[in-house]
Amino acid sequence: MKLNRLKTIAITSTLLLGGLGSLALNPAYASPETTASQVQVAANSILASGDFVTVEPGHPTAGTARIIVENGQRYLEFDQTFGTANGPDVVVVLHRDAVVPLSLNEADYISLAPLQSFNGAQRYAIPANVDLDQYNSAAIWCRQFNITFGYAAL
Repeated sequence: MKLNRLKTIAITSTLLLGGLGSLALNPAYASPETTASQVQVAANSILASGDFVTVEPGHPTAGTARIIVENGQRYLEFDQTFGTANGPDVVVVLHRDAVVPLSLNEADYISLAPLQSFNGAQRYAIPANVDLDQYNSAAIWCRQFNITFGYAAL
């Protein structure tokens, strides 16, 4: 996860600083849209991202997850392509391992919230006291049957 964060920071810095350099060298490209976009990139940092893979074949899971910082608050977000199978008591967790097993041990994860929807974009706040260096993936987990539907390494 640290490596993904470093890559993301390097790419974001390159894009942001490169864009600012282009504006400084050629002010003809400066426009309100460009400036607003640059400010948005600086305000919303992507710390990590990864694509979901299915763990339990009967519960296919797909899409992309990412951890972002927006106005000082960290969030786990799923993109529009996110989808997973229906199930009872399905929750979103952060897991210590990059590869999440079918069944979870309580010491290896923290629960963020019940799954909002079985498909589409959604967002989950990450408490400030959570050390993200301790968690390497996000998972969709059925608490009732202790079955991981899928996970995204972050």
